[in-house]
Amino acid sequence: MNQENQPRERVPFWQKVLDNHFLLLFLGITVPTVFYILWGVMEVANIPIAPY
Repeated sequence: MNQENQPRERVPFWQKVLDNHFLLLFLGITVPTVFYILWGVMEVANIPIAPY
């Protein structure tokens, strides 16, 4: 049978995401950075105010 007559198989979304190396690199750097920044802000917000 001819290859052109067969319908193309749909590539799943997560396979596209996991095959994109630059997207994985970007997510691997930004996600921990955002979590550490939020963690630091929460820690600073929990420091009690010193009395006079």
